[in-house]
Parts: sequence; C-alpha cells; structure tokens
Amino acid sequence: MRHLLVRGMLAGLAAGVAALLVAYFLGEPSVRGAIDFEKAKAAHHGGGDDPLVSRALQSTAGLSTGILVYGVAFGGIAALAYCFALGRIGRFGPRASALLLAAAVLVAVYLVPFLKYPANPPAVGNPDTLQERTALYFLMIVLSVLIAVATVILGKRLAPRLGTWNATVAAGAFFVLAVGLAFVFLPAQDNTPAGFPATLLWDFRLATLAVQSTLWTVFGLVFGVLAERALAPAPAERPETSASPAPVAG
Repeated sequence: MRHLLVRGMLAGLAAGVAALLVAYFLGEPSVRGAIDFEKAKAAHHGGGDDPLVSRALQSTAGLSTGILVYGVAFGGIAALAYCFALGRIGRFGPRASALLLAAAVLVAVYLVPFLKYPANPPAVGNPDTLQERTALYFLMIVLSVLIAVATVILGKRLAPRLGTWNATVAAGAFFVLAVGLAFVFLPAQDNTPAGFPATLLWDFRLATLAVQSTLWTVFGLVFGVLAERALAPAPAERPETSASPAPVAG
C-alpha cells in the first residue's frame, strides 16, 4: 500500500501539471473576462475593493499551487481506493483497473455534481448565498460517491443471478435513477447576474470540464503504468548451471 500511495501521489503530480496547462490556456481567458465584467459592474455602481492578492499572482503561483496540491492529494486518495478496489471490480489488470478507477472518480466526484451545480467564474453568484451553495455542492458530491459505491455493490451481487451484462445494465439504471432523484430533491441554484455574457459562462464551464478530464485521464494512464510495475512479481533467478555436463549413468 505504501508503494502504491507514493506512486499515486507522483501520478497526481504529473496529472496536475497537465491540468495546469489546460487551466492556464483554456480557463484563464474566461476568468479574465469575468473579472472585467465584475470591474465594469462595480465601477457602474460606484467603486469596488481592490483584491488582496494581485491578479498576476493569482493566475500564476496561486493557480499552480492550487492545482498541483489538488492533484497530489487526490492522487494519494485515489491510490488508497485503488488498493481496496483492485481484484474486487472484476478480472482487470493494473492498468485497466487504474483507468476504470479514474473514470469512476471523474464521474462520481466531478461530472455528476457538475451537472447539478456547474462551475461559475468570478462575478457569478450572490456572495450572501456562498455558504449555502458550497454546502449543497459538497452534499451532491457525497451523495454521488455513495450512489456510485452502492451501484458497484449492486452490480456485484446481481452478476451471479443475471450475468455480467444484465447486472451491469441493471446497476447502471439504478445509478441514473438515484442520481435523477437527487437532482429533483436538491434545490436548484441560479445566481447568474443579469447581463453576464452567456458565451463567457459556457466557455468557462467547458474549460473546467476539460481541466478535470485531463487531470483524471493523465492520472489513470500514469498511475496504471506505475502500479503495474509495483505489482509485477520479481523475476525468479535462474539456477546456476555447471560448466561441465552431468555424467550419464551407463
């Protein structure tokens, strides 16, 4: 477990570097546009507070620190989950298991909550409802992860009676139904200010989706290779052979 944990953190660091490039080149233009909108709105209403941290520092050191720490931390957590899931989700090798785990994390931890509460750039959202929106978002993450775990358990238990294919379809239907019910019962949050450019909002959300997809795709690929090397059995030493052939009994 210790070896896989270290390799998971290294794979998370590599994935964080790739996600950082995507965030900087795809996400930063949308963030700058949202900040310009916020400044124009503040100037129209008479003033605005200066940021405590400069925008140049936010878009370089701040962005790099945030994404790299995120990648390393979640890489370690995913490696621990990998230790538990390996051999329990089917007859998959180390690389396939790593890719399946990365895809599951992307769907359960990010994509499902994103569909209910999509990411918003600066200037989108009422500051008075920040705590409520944050609590709802993390609640959606917890529900999504619990539903995903229940889906895997259900599929494993149905497989002996229904077969692998039918059990997978039934478990998938359960996942969609449970997530749909969560979407219905959790309150919606629409705090987009009037006049905010729809194209800018769409570009920002696509950029955040691209960042997360890059992060977990690279993690799955890199960690699969590292895990396979860590789990591969050491080659057995070849027995020494004598220089002269053994005598043959007459």
